[in-house]
Amino acid sequence: MTDPIADYLTRLRNAIGANHRVVEVPASNLKKEITKILFEKGYIKNYKFVEDGPQGTIKIALKYDLANKVCAIKSLTRVSTPGLRKYVGYKDMPRVLNGLGIAILSTSRGVMTDKEAAVQKVGGEVLCYIY
Repeated sequence: MTDPIADYLTRLRNAIGANHRVVEVPASNLKKEITKILFEKGYIKNYKFVEDGPQGTIKIALKYDLANKVCAIKSLTRVSTPGLRKYVGYKDMPRVLNGLGIAILSTSRGVMTDKEAAVQKVGGEVLCYIY
């Protein structure tokens, strides 16, 4: 696997498309940070790190609207790829869905959303857009 972040997003996208309640993904430090951001912003219901084997897994409980059976995550888009990295400065932060979505960035101060990076005045690599 050459791009673990794309694999993570694809697993989430496929689970949402199949209306699964829980999805398991292989763990890494970057994936743990992205999952934590998704939980804090209300895109997933809950998550749990399971230590099994050398790598471990992350169990993610997806969040659905009870009335419509619609997932809280409408779109997951990978922006920066291993072949073409996308970097932005803090003055040029991307606006996802006119400010309603979030962009997740990998900065020198850790993984954070576009709004947090703009407040801290740091730029970085744009990992994905979520809305």
